[in-house]
This record gives sequence, C-alpha cells and structure tokens, in this order.
Amino acid sequence: MRAPGLLAWGLVVVGLAMGRLVAAGTVVKTEPVSFRNDVLPILSKAGCNTGGCHGSLAGKGGFRLSLFAYNPEADHFAITRESQGRRVESSDPGLSLLLTKPTTLVRHKGGKRLETDSVDYHTLARWIAQGAPGPRADEPALESLEISPAVRTVNTGDVVPVTVRARYSNGHVRDVTPWARYTSTDETVASVDPQGRATILGPGQGAITAWYSSRIVLARLTSPYSNTVPAAVFAAVPRTNFIDARVVEQLERLHLEPSPAASDATFVRRAFLDVIGRLPTPEEVREFEHDSAPDRHARLADRLLARTEFVDYWAYKWSDVLLVTGARLRPEAVRAYSDWIRSRVAANTPWDRMVRELITAKGSAVEEGASNFFAVHQDPEAMAENVSQAFLALSINCARCHNHPLEKWTNDQYYQFANLFARVRAKGWGGDARSGDGRRTLFVQAAGDLIQPRTGRPQPPAPLDGAPIAAEDPRDRRELLADWLTSPSNPYFARAAANRVWANFFGSGVVEPVDDLRASNPASNEPLLADLAAHLVRSGFDLRDLMRQILTSHTYRRSTDVLPGNREDRRHYSRFFPRRLSAEVLSDAIADVTGVPDRFTELALNDGSTEASSAFTNVVRSLQLSDASVKSYFLKTFGRNQREITCECERSNQPSLVQALHLSNGSTLNDKIAAPAGRLARTFADASTPAAWLDGLWTRCLGRPPTERERSAALKAFQEAPRSEQRQVAEDLGWSILSSREFLFQH
Repeated sequence: MRAPGLLAWGLVVVGLAMGRLVAAGTVVKTEPVSFRNDVLPILSKAGCNTGGCHGSLAGKGGFRLSLFAYNPEADHFAITRESQGRRVESSDPGLSLLLTKPTTLVRHKGGKRLETDSVDYHTLARWIAQGAPGPRADEPALESLEISPAVRTVNTGDVVPVTVRARYSNGHVRDVTPWARYTSTDETVASVDPQGRATILGPGQGAITAWYSSRIVLARLTSPYSNTVPAAVFAAVPRTNFIDARVVEQLERLHLEPSPAASDATFVRRAFLDVIGRLPTPEEVREFEHDSAPDRHARLADRLLARTEFVDYWAYKWSDVLLVTGARLRPEAVRAYSDWIRSRVAANTPWDRMVRELITAKGSAVEEGASNFFAVHQDPEAMAENVSQAFLALSINCARCHNHPLEKWTNDQYYQFANLFARVRAKGWGGDARSGDGRRTLFVQAAGDLIQPRTGRPQPPAPLDGAPIAAEDPRDRRELLADWLTSPSNPYFARAAANRVWANFFGSGVVEPVDDLRASNPASNEPLLADLAAHLVRSGFDLRDLMRQILTSHTYRRSTDVLPGNREDRRHYSRFFPRRLSAEVLSDAIADVTGVPDRFTELALNDGSTEASSAFTNVVRSLQLSDASVKSYFLKTFGRNQREITCECERSNQPSLVQALHLSNGSTLNDKIAAPAGRLARTFADASTPAAWLDGLWTRCLGRPPTERERSAALKAFQEAPRSEQRQVAEDLGWSILSSREFLFQH
C-alpha cells in the first residue's frame, strides 16, 4: 500500500509558498524553484548535510550529500538519480522520500526535520513537481549577506530578533532569516534559537553569527555590566593615544572601571620582558624610578626597541611563525633561514616588505635564506594553507575537501589560492637527512597547474577574494599574490600582524586565538583592532612604531589590581591580566638571576639522532637559539613551540603539575642556585649584611625591594640559623623567590 501523498494533484491547492497552484491541479503560474538558492538552503538549515548526517564522508543510510552543500551538482545527482531516482516523485511529490523521510511519514533515523505545513515542505514539493531541475550556470549568484541589527546595545533579559538578507547578482534582495543557521560566539552573553532570536543572558561583548550558503555575517551585541561607575571616572582616565581612546570608550559602554596604573618597578619589569625578553637589572629599575620627566615612558620604549636583545626576542617569535626547525631543514639551511629573519628584524624592515621577500623568494637554500619557507611547505596546498595562516590569520584547511563550515571560503576558492603556488619547484634537495647538505635551489617554472580533485581540472589561480589570473600569464604568480597580500586595502593582512603584536604585550589578542581571524570569531573590541591595523598601514607597516604606541599607552600601564567594578572582566583590558612567562624567557631569566648560563650542545636531526654542531656549543640564551629542535627538557616542559605547524596552539604558557615538580626537584633551578660560582653564592659571600643581600635578590628577581614583612621573615631565618648553615638559608630563599608566582608570572 502506498504512503498517502500529502500533496496530491487531484486536490485543489491554493496559495502554496512562493507560487500559485489552482483548480484541479492545473498549474496556471508557478515561480521556478532554484535548486542552488532554494532547495539546498532548506537542507542545510535542517541539518541534512552536516558531518553528523548525510554530509559525512560515508553518508547515512546509503544517501550522501556534500558537506554544507559545497558541491551542488553532486547533491542534485544524489537526490534525483541515485537509487533509481526514488527520492523524488514528480507525479506525486508527497510520495517522495525527500519529503516522507524528514517528516517521519517513513521511518527516519535522523528524526523529524520538516513539518508538513511548513514553507520549506511546500517549496521542496514545488521543486519536485517542476521536475526537480538542477543548478543552472545562469541563475543569480549570492553576492553578500546583510544582518540587522548589525550593532546593538542590550540588557540582560532582552530578546533580540535578527534579520538576514541575501543580495544576489541580479540585484534581488531576499529575506533568508528562516534558512540561516545561527550560533552565539559567547554563550555567557547571549544564546540564539534556530529562528534567529537572541536571548541576552549576561554582561559582556557578544555576537550572533548567521551562516547561509557558505557566507557568514555578524550581529554584535553589547550588554553592559551592572556596575555603577560615575562618568567622571572615565573622564579622568589619561589618554595618550588612540589605543587609550578606544579602550576607554568600550569600558564606559560596558560599565567597567579601569584599574589604576602599576608601580614604576612593575611597569619596568613588564616592559623589559615584553620587548626584549629579559629582566631589568636593579640599576635599570632605579634609573626609571628616579626619572621624573613626563616623557620617560616614551624614552624607555625607544631604548628597549633599540636594544640588541629586541632582535633576539622578535627574531625568535617570527621563527615560531615561519617554522625554523632542524626537524625539516639541514643545519646550513636552518642558519640561513634564521639569519635572514634576524637581519630583517634588526633592520626594522617593514612587515609588508619582509613578507613580500619571503613569498617571492628564489635561489639557494643556503644563500637565499627566505627560500627555505618553501622547503618547510613543499606542496601547493601546504604553501597556501601556511601563507594564509601565518600572514592572514585565516585557517583555510577545511576548504581543501569541502566548503569551510565556519567561514566563507569555498572548495573552489581553496584551489584557486593553492594554484598560485603550483609552479614553485626545487632541485638538489641534498639527499637523506644524514648525508644531504640541504643545498637545494628554488625556482619557478613557466607552466603547470594544480588539479582540483572534485572537478578534475584546475581552478583559475586567484588570491582569496581576489581577481583570477589568466592561466597563460607568464609572470610568477607569487608576485601577483604578494601585491594582493601586502596591499593596504587587504582586509586581513594588517589586522593579522597588529593582532599578533598586541597579543605579545597583553597576553591575548583583540581576536583570540591570535591566529584565527575568521568572521565567526569576532574581536573583543572591533574599533580598537581596526585602529591598530590602520595605524600599522599609515606607518608603512613599521612594527616597532606600533609597539611604541602600545608601550606608551596608559592601557599598557594599568596594574593587575582587581576592583569591584572590573572583577568580571576577562577581555576588555580594564586591568592588566597576569600570565606565565614563556619557556624561553623564563629559562633566560633564571640564568640571568643565578649567573649560570645554559649550554645547548646538541642539535636534533630529522631521523632523531644527534650530532655536535659548532653553532650550538657556545653559551647562548634560549632566545638566541635558531632551531626549535635543539634539545632542552626545561623548554619542552614549559611549553616551547615545537614549530611543527603554523599555529599559536603549538606553544603553551599554561602552568602544570610537571612544571611545579621540575621547579621543586629539577636540576634547572636547584643546580643553578647551589652553583658555587653562581651569582647568588658570590653576592651572598660579598654582601656586608644579609639585609643588603636580600634587597639585591628581591630587586633583581622581582624588580622591587622586599616588603617589611618579607624582610623581617627572611632576616629571622638567618638569625635562627647557625653561621655554617646561612648559605643554605640563602639558597632556600633564592629557591622560594625563583619558584614564586610573582617571579614566574608577568604582572
């Protein structure tokens, strides 16, 4: 017995959605239903093509769709041709499995996805009745999405409906609110239902994302905290530059009270660690404290930005991003790559020029260090993914197999972008890991394209959102990519660099994670990030100039003091947020305080063996290491970036039990403290009194003298110990300081 056709053409049906059917099933006039623009959005909204349903690699129940409708042609074939076409029944659409399954008229493991009296049901029925036409090349293409309200200030308990409109290439604008998929970027601020109604749950800066046909738009919602902060408080906050202006504006909108400025000693320690990765000496702290000139912060910033250690610190940070490692490169290539980065940092090469040199590099791996970027990433897909991640903070990896589920990037765009690197070649790779010398040469051949697996043919090479390049164009495609990538009008390049720099000084990016600038991951303060990027462009991509702006801002000077009016703040810089020192900075700080340097004498090879290398037998600081594969138990334990993939997730600054045990019992700290020739032992022996030694220890480690309580407790320990044991007391005090939260953390 046949299942009843809910839409039987022998009946009189009037006023179906988006079309008109009249008397006795005679079709007088019906607007055509688009498979691409009408049918697929319905299936996407219902969740039919998600990874947990028919969009999975193997499909479900013998029925497979492309993930999030990235392949309309294949989806049309699967629906209308596979299984003898039994999924659609044009003569009686209500009998089609495409309708009986999601309405559970026929058993469906995915549960009920459609209501029989819904607009979506009737739209699918009309499409089937029209003969289930497939996607057409001439139909209007979706050009953009608009959301309303785009920005709104709300209060806890409010319900805010959003409206989404699609704009097509023929000028038509359509309300697609019912077919968009909605998510909240912060569920503590707002939740959203499938119809796009946002319920405000608490204070903060939140956003609702709407996804429709691989496009994403954002509605930003500001929900003020319940604090009562007088306007005079914000009016009195000092503003040095645009950073302070943007931060204070948001604090006032959110009713978050800014904390007072940190002490001079705290600020100096903070600035030294963030700019050059070193602790200030007691003399450097006192010099700043005794300087009463109004421009002393600016002058300190200029001195730090000109220090040799600045080059060590920032060359190391960019080496993390660019994956300088002996795990992938031979020693000579590692040194050439590292030296190229150091030379550009030392010369304050503008960021756009440095990236252009890297992207367009050619020649010998030993003589042209930048060319090693293409040895680390050896196929067009890897090159495309890592260029996007490193310089645009966009992860396009998911689009390699299907349209990106969280971003607007399509599978076609991925292969357009990757095809820009299809002609990059190398010769003379240097043999195996042990015998090869790494003297390979990078060049660009005149022809060649990357084949897109889905279509079996190449996509026209093009930057993301950029104009395609003619396949027969003889120029190096990377030159054209560099033009687009480093252009001031590029919406991602300056933002990505500015966000990375900001994160270095505040412990978190304006967008977090710092290398995830997708549209569905909004900035905590969009006007601030926009201004940081604009300033970077105006300065000619001078990264040191941007750092100077940050260092001289009052936002950077704030203390870590928690006030009743900013206790709940985690993202808006009402106060400075403490963070643990990075592995390399902490290692160097311990070496500086104890006067016992580290010795790195082994270089890990690709095959896991080691060899002596003259480059690493000298005493060097951790931040001077050019190779992340140099062995160090301490650096590994404290979360050093292994430089295996281009991702900030490779580094961890989170405390752990293993770290605590190493500080307590490990050799790094204990052996250096007890070293007879170390600074702690020498200064204790030379000190006129224990009190004088204590002041020097505290100031060198923490940038401040001990409090009266700390001094009294320490002196009491000395007084109660026999003279023969006072050296041990000094070592215990040194250990207690070097393992303290105040030393291990940036404040």
